[in-house]
Amino acid sequence: MTTLPRTPAFDLTGKRALVTGASSGIGLGCAVALAEAGAHVVCAARRGDVLAEVSEAMTAEGWSCEAMALDIADQSALSAALKAQGAFDVVVNAAGMARHAPALEATPEDFDAVMNVNVRAAYFLSAGTAQMMIAAGKPGSIIHISSQMGHVGGIDRTVYCTSKHAVEGMVKAMAVEWGKAGIRINTICPTFVRTALTQPTFDNPERLAWIMEKIKLPRVAEVEDIMGAALFLASDASAMVTGTAMMVDGGWTAD
Repeated sequence: MTTLPRTPAFDLTGKRALVTGASSGIGLGCAVALAEAGAHVVCAARRGDVLAEVSEAMTAEGWSCEAMALDIADQSALSAALKAQGAFDVVVNAAGMARHAPALEATPEDFDAVMNVNVRAAYFLSAGTAQMMIAAGKPGSIIHISSQMGHVGGIDRTVYCTSKHAVEGMVKAMAVEWGKAGIRINTICPTFVRTALTQPTFDNPERLAWIMEKIKLPRVAEVEDIMGAALFLASDASAMVTGTAMMVDGGWTAD
């Protein structure tokens, strides 16, 4: 008799997840995706008042979550928060910053601000959570919301591209180091996603034309397009996936 394989579970029941940047946009979408799948989600972001509303709305749906006001760029606050929380099973870092300008006009202040959040904070969030997983003797999945701009260049986005290319390299090196401990680390690389923060870009006819020319599918991305990718990488369905980038870019990087 033929023994048929079974699809690995997407279920996250009993798992604890940390989602940064969870107060809105992609971060909120990822928090919902993990909570829907059964995880207890710690929603972290700087805006405590907005997080309280998010937590209330998610709890009203019957999901398990809690709010944690946190600026991940504050190293001492990040370390204290991770120690207080203990080891997570899943970490999704959706916190990020962009200051768009032509390369010749970017200031050192712009550069430092973007690198501090997109690279430095991402590095120490990864290291801190991985260290606690290792100490607890448990495997885990760390996911960074990167960007298609971690693989290509873009108009007025040199500083942002620099930061996201750095994240892609960081993830590969960490995957090599932590694989034997059962810790997977990957990135999700969206194209332009419609959120409150990106709406000004979509309102610019010249930028919108450039975007629609580059995306091969006939629309821009919505937050919901990222949620399935986050759930896949968080779950046992991706148990053999580490050190790589999941492109959710509508075909932007296909040519």
